[in-house]
Amino acid sequence: MTLTRHDLALKVAEELGLTSGESRRLVDRLFCQISDALCDGEEVMLSNFGKFALNDTPERIGRNPKTGVPVPIPARKRLSFKPAPKLTSKLNQKK
Repeated sequence: MTLTRHDLALKVAEELGLTSGESRRLVDRLFCQISDALCDGEEVMLSNFGKFALNDTPERIGRNPKTGVPVPIPARKRLSFKPAPKLTSKLNQKK
């Protein structure tokens, strides 16, 4: 099952007693804050969940697998996620 923004908004509305519109705006604003912080080069740490961080990957030379011709791969930023120990232990619990 995929958890969508809509699903999150419904759960927030149910838990906090908000209207669906209010909860949708709250969830959207949360994701906007996270993405804005990442775009500004900041790390985002959510307690007991994990940390999102940006990593720079340098330019490198790759190869076209079909022809073997070298192809430059440009430098870019990659997003990484490191789960918090509490989340990791929860994921690894036997049911």
